[in-house]
Amino acid sequence: MKALTDMAASFRTPSRQRGVSLIIVLLFLVAITGVTLWAARYSMLGEGMARNEMDRETARQAAESALRDAERDIMNITPTLLTNASCTRSRSRPPIPTDFTTTCTQGLCIRPEADYMNLDWTKAKGNKDLAEYWWPKTQNGLWADDDTKKPGRNPVSATNCSTFTGGVPIGTYTGIPFIRGVAKQPEYLVERFNKISGLLKKPTEVYRITARGFGYSQRTQVVLQTIFVPMQED
Repeated sequence: MKALTDMAASFRTPSRQRGVSLIIVLLFLVAITGVTLWAARYSMLGEGMARNEMDRETARQAAESALRDAERDIMNITPTLLTNASCTRSRSRPPIPTDFTTTCTQGLCIRPEADYMNLDWTKAKGNKDLAEYWWPKTQNGLWADDDTKKPGRNPVSATNCSTFTGGVPIGTYTGIPFIRGVAKQPEYLVERFNKISGLLKKPTEVYRITARGFGYSQRTQVVLQTIFVPMQED
């Protein structure tokens, strides 16, 4: 009888519900949500890094192509207009000293070699004489970023062949195809130096080529340089 009484009492007295299981489930949901958000954020970060790296690599390869194109331009022995080229330098190369100017006309630059010791990045913004030609426009560089004043590459056009200044768009003088998929065609500047070499102290033409490549975005830029010394005949 006592057992039956106790059972009846249990039915009459409702047990208190503490909700422990609900709290645990909610904690698990919060934890899973946090892990999911972290994984999604990490995935997006990785994708962005991969995209930026691909963009940078595209710009680097474009700059490499411009370096090689500049070498072909320097050594081109054909004075006539090449197939698919926008312009011609109207005579065989390599260029002669008078082809080079302090305004980088047609992409050929020169300055007194003693002046290179005075170049100063921190002061170039206010004085163009203290700036390297290949520095950005904000530091008085001479890339001359107004593409409407340069020969066209896509489509090919011969506008301002003899008067444009600054970087030479790839293929302008060699006719190699423009690069597809980039925000802007890569371009190059050529600076001339004299190097005295050999027992006879014979001056040798030395060229510093600076190329600037662009990625899928024009904000992605890679600048490369090389020293090019044409083969000299004995």
